[in-house]
Amino acid sequence: MTKQADCSSSPSGEILRAYGEFNRGDWYDCHETLEDLWIGSEDEPRWFYQGMLQIAVALLHWRNGNYGGAVSLLAGGVEYLQRVSPVCQRIEVATLAAEAERFREELVRLGPERMAELPETLIPKMRLAAV
Repeated sequence: MTKQADCSSSPSGEILRAYGEFNRGDWYDCHETLEDLWIGSEDEPRWFYQGMLQIAVALLHWRNGNYGGAVSLLAGGVEYLQRVSPVCQRIEVATLAAEAERFREELVRLGPERMAELPETLIPKMRLAAV
C-alpha cells in the first residue's frame, strides 16, 4: 500500500497536472484529475482536493452561465480550503481561498444578470509556494 500524501508532501504529478489545467481554465479536466486524488484520500488532503475541485467546478459553472451553481460551489470550496494548512503540497491554499472568496463576492455583487461582466483578472489561480 502506498503512503497517503499529506500537506507536507511534494506535489504529485497529478497535482501539477491539476495546477496546469486549473490555471489554463480547463476546469472540467482539473475536476477529473482532482476527483481521482480525492477518492480514497482522508482528512486534510481530502479537504484540500475537495476544495480545489469545488472551485474548479464553480468556475466552470460561471463560464457556462450557471450563477447559482457558481456561487454555491465557490462558498463550499472556500470552506473546505479554510480547513487546510496555508500551503499544502506546495500549493498556496490560503491565497487560492482568498481569491475564490473575492471572486464569489464580486459575482454576488453583480448578480446573475451581469455575471458575464466579472473581470477575468479576478479569476482565481493556483500558485506554487517557493521551496
